[in-house]
Amino acid sequence: MKACHFWGALLLTIISVGCEKTPCVCEEFRAPQKTESSKKVELPPGKTSVVMLGSGTPVLAPENSGPAVVVVAGGKSYLVDFGPGVVRRAEAAYRMGMEAVNPRRITHAFATHLHSDHTLGYADLMLTPPVVGRDWPLHVYGPPGIKAMTEHIMAAYTEDLNIRKSRKGITEFSGYETKPVEFKPGVIYEDANVRVTAFAVAHGKWEHAYGFKFETKDRTIVISGDTTPTNRVAETCDGCDVLVHEVYCYEGWKNGPKDWRHYHKHYHTSGPELAQLARKARPKLLLLYHKLFFGCTEEQLLEEVTRRYDGDVKLAEDLGVY
Repeated sequence: MKACHFWGALLLTIISVGCEKTPCVCEEFRAPQKTESSKKVELPPGKTSVVMLGSGTPVLAPENSGPAVVVVAGGKSYLVDFGPGVVRRAEAAYRMGMEAVNPRRITHAFATHLHSDHTLGYADLMLTPPVVGRDWPLHVYGPPGIKAMTEHIMAAYTEDLNIRKSRKGITEFSGYETKPVEFKPGVIYEDANVRVTAFAVAHGKWEHAYGFKFETKDRTIVISGDTTPTNRVAETCDGCDVLVHEVYCYEGWKNGPKDWRHYHKHYHTSGPELAQLARKARPKLLLLYHKLFFGCTEEQLLEEVTRRYDGDVKLAEDLGVY
């Protein structure tokens, strides 16, 4: 029995030392090989794509993960919001063949606002990818409060970080670094692939809630974030290629209690309201996310919009490409 313990400990030591010589991805962390039956989805080369990592809300629907949208331009991913499950959803997209959505390569993220359902994956985004191979800092652009959130997350995981950084042979820790930037409305980021503009939206009592406009060489994409109907979204889109907009089912909403209805009316956009907004915005594609069904079916929610708006409308699905 003692011999078994000895050889088991020796084997673990050999594996550990072998993995820790360089800041590599240890074998124990490597993704399993893709099987022949794996669904394959390759992003169109040279074209800007929208990848929906999470189309849901705080509602516990596993098929609709927390809000997270990726704009892929120039082979690079730009993440908007980081709801629960964001890192594993990104890994799922990567394993399907979307190379740019590899969570180890996502280095730029943007937060529309700091509601929990849009940010609960932040610690995961900060701390998991460097464990499995991210060697670059994470740059995060968010409203006032994102710096404090970042600092508190780092403080909460001080012991974890100290232990990970104490591993023998590890000398590169840039992957554990998060660089938050607090922005005001206007152009907040620009590189060779994309220009990102933030604009204020109306989300109940939230003082700092924003949507984003992504302009690339071939497409313009507008993401509403959480908002009531606002002309600012329509004006910013103005014929854009894709408008990603939140929505709730009006017919289901009508059946809720008075206080509950008041809350959602002042924080979100109903299907009929979104149809009216889309007629002004004129997007080539209207993509519905942050879907609140309130007992409605997907068909009923979609019909609330398409009955009043004759443009191209799709219900976003997790891991869908648009």
